[in-house]
Amino acid sequence: MEKPEKYKELSLMPALITCKCPRCRVGKVYEHGPYSLTNRKILPKCEHCSLIYEKEPGYFYAAMYVGYAFIVAELVTAALGTNILSGSDNPWVYLGIMLPLVAVLSPFNYRYSRILLLYFLTPGLRYHPEMS
Repeated sequence: MEKPEKYKELSLMPALITCKCPRCRVGKVYEHGPYSLTNRKILPKCEHCSLIYEKEPGYFYAAMYVGYAFIVAELVTAALGTNILSGSDNPWVYLGIMLPLVAVLSPFNYRYSRILLLYFLTPGLRYHPEMS
């Protein structure tokens, strides 16, 4: 009698960072990179396990709250860093640093707020190593 094949466990962090499917951790969630000028949309479903990413219309509106937490953390860090490094009280110094930071990090926030929503905040969606 043959032993059942042990499934290959794929670790969480590499799958999360590379934006892989939360159920199988093999299929891509996005077709292009975060700073692609052509397309930043999520694929309709996983090409490996056929998980439909958008459960219902407007599902990713909840990702706005995660993105809000990202932007608050980034701006507080930038403000503290600016204060420590420059010691300036001039608000234009802070705006001159924070506004470009927001523009540069907005594709990152958009992408990973949705990924975190899929991985950690979606009820009933968990990793299935047998699908890897």
